[in-house]
Amino acid sequence: MTQIVAVTASSAGEAHSHLAAEALKKTAEALGHALKAEAASGNGQGTPLSAADIAAAELVIVGADQAIARDRFRGLPVYAVSTSEAIRNTELVIKNALMLLETAPAQIKTTPHPADPQPDDPLSDAASPDTASAEGKFLVGITSCPTGIAHTFMAAEALKQGAAKLGYTIKVETQGSVGAKNQLSEADIARADAVIIAADTHVDLGRFQGKPLYETSTKAAMKDAPSELKAALQTPAPAPTASGDRAYADQVKQAKAERSEKRSGPYKHLLTGVSYMLPVIVAGGLIIALSFVFGIEPEEGTFGAALSQIGGGAAFALIVPVLSGYIAFSIADRPGLAPGLIGGMLAANLGMGFIGGIVSGFLAGYVAKLVRDRVNLPANFEGLKPVLVIPLLATLVVGLLLVYVFGGPVRYLMDGLTAFLEGMGSTNAVLLGLILGGMMAVDMGGPVNKAAYTFAVGLLSSNLYGPMAAVMAAGMTPPLGLAIATFVAKKRFNQAEQEAGKVASVLGISFITEGAIPFAANDPIRVIPACVAGSAVTGALSMLFDCTLRAPHGGIFVLAIPNAVEHVGLYIVAIAAGTLVTTLTVMQLKRFSNLGGAKAQTT
Repeated sequence: MTQIVAVTASSAGEAHSHLAAEALKKTAEALGHALKAEAASGNGQGTPLSAADIAAAELVIVGADQAIARDRFRGLPVYAVSTSEAIRNTELVIKNALMLLETAPAQIKTTPHPADPQPDDPLSDAASPDTASAEGKFLVGITSCPTGIAHTFMAAEALKQGAAKLGYTIKVETQGSVGAKNQLSEADIARADAVIIAADTHVDLGRFQGKPLYETSTKAAMKDAPSELKAALQTPAPAPTASGDRAYADQVKQAKAERSEKRSGPYKHLLTGVSYMLPVIVAGGLIIALSFVFGIEPEEGTFGAALSQIGGGAAFALIVPVLSGYIAFSIADRPGLAPGLIGGMLAANLGMGFIGGIVSGFLAGYVAKLVRDRVNLPANFEGLKPVLVIPLLATLVVGLLLVYVFGGPVRYLMDGLTAFLEGMGSTNAVLLGLILGGMMAVDMGGPVNKAAYTFAVGLLSSNLYGPMAAVMAAGMTPPLGLAIATFVAKKRFNQAEQEAGKVASVLGISFITEGAIPFAANDPIRVIPACVAGSAVTGALSMLFDCTLRAPHGGIFVLAIPNAVEHVGLYIVAIAAGTLVTTLTVMQLKRFSNLGGAKAQTT
């Protein structure tokens, strides 16, 4: 039997405080424990716990909606929740508090908002700052549970207290119902000795590559945090690879990661939406292309009609909502997803196209963020915010703005753009291809490249496939042209570049333009103009040949899928021509450089 003391203080009044106290008493008795409670109203009145009660206690439960003085509980583990949680989930509260007895050298909190108004309680003597630097170990972690409320924050606090007990330092990112809090930076991850993931839901682990990674559950973290932290530090790091090919691939990957880290603001949010939209377009576009094997307009009830319904009727209908939803998600985290998706579907229904999806995504994200940060509810109702208040208010605001303000102008703009692209002559088509192709090679995955790519991808939702073909072909030529140049003119490249050329060829046929970045970084004055020239030629030829592409990615492998690319032979010619231009141009520029260096030496 565990001796427990509890303090309840509700902002709703003394009756609510007594209700929470009685619920804790009765439930503790039913579970075989002894609990003495102190119930106070919002003004602090009530019968206090005696010094003897506190001295005999092994555990403290605080059910409060306001700050409670805790000096008298120093040395005892304190488990804090709101009064409403203590009333609704009394048994769970007591069981979770008991679980923390094994690991709590100091005060353990459940949810800093709104359940615990004191998120920064001082540590007890057992976990003083003097011991925190004993071994100098630094860890990073993520906690997440299905509901994203109590257990997420409870596990985070248990890990913090466990780390303090062991003399470690830890930074924990909580992925809760109101989004990610205390987010880990690249610098945090880089200096961490180990990573611990205490989660009962999916967590993206991509940013922790190369680090010792230990995965566990929130329950295990709450039950024995020190043991889990020790296990994380004992986890071996992934074995490094030393091959030249792998080293070059890592260079490319690092360059992409650095560019991703630099993205911020609207640019970052837009690219987040595009990245989530791409798989939908790829699946839908290729399935539509496969349906053409059975005829351009297959009869109802046939297999071809089923494929068309899956690709065009279902997948393509989700393009704009997914784009909008994940732009909003990037801005406001999970609270922005629902209004973003609904706003995107409304934009599609209003004929606003991908531009409408972008508008609705930014509207939904910033409105949801505003509601989340500025609308304050009583503590008892704070839990309704992410599931009711934010989705309702944000969806209403975004929907009304789209219908009455942005719908007409954006639809007019999209119709005009579609009509222009469908009716333009060969000269305008070549010019457009020239511009889009050159943009793909200017910064090889940077903002200019992504602007051209996003424009082409967005047009797929309006059944305009020509710009997409030009953009993908133009994005393939820089690494392909450089790869061939390292093979044909080996003397103009050092040994490392010659080895890198082998990997660049694979990246090129896979439509990974960033494969040319290491070359451009070493010699930008000669490499970048050569790449721009080749990509511009490829883009112009693709548009001139009236080539179309129904998938926004896949490189040369998409060519094997029936009807994915129109005029496949001419499309290959366009890619080959641009690749040749890049190869010859970079060779010639390198030659001029070598000649200039030789003349300088003779003089």
